[in-house]
Amino acid sequence: MTREARVLSGIILITVPTIQYGGYFLLTSLVNRGSGYMAHAGVIVILSLVCQMLADAAVLPSPLIWLVRIGMPLSAILISAGFFSSILSPTATQPNGTMSLIYIGAVILAISVLTLAVGLLRVPRPA
Repeated sequence: MTREARVLSGIILITVPTIQYGGYFLLTSLVNRGSGYMAHAGVIVILSLVCQMLADAAVLPSPLIWLVRIGMPLSAILISAGFFSSILSPTATQPNGTMSLIYIGAVILAISVLTLAVGLLRVPRPA
């Protein structure tokens, strides 16, 4: 495991307690079938941990590798922040403007995953 993968994996794992709270929130929301909450950031965090290892094998310039390494966990943070902050008020009947964080996180997630996929499909140049 490279130093970069080890450090970023450690940082990502530090987010687990907040993800646990998100899981509790999601579970209580799922009890109410009309809530509409059916996703959890923990899935993206697990994917970002796997992507740290895959990034070591990708054939990409260093800036793009860092886009993947940081973009994956950042997307989980942004998507979670968008969901939770858009309904902070208990009397809210509609989400507020911070819901745009969900879309920003989704775009970053897509770019990161596709960039990593291309890097894994590229053939390394002979030395």
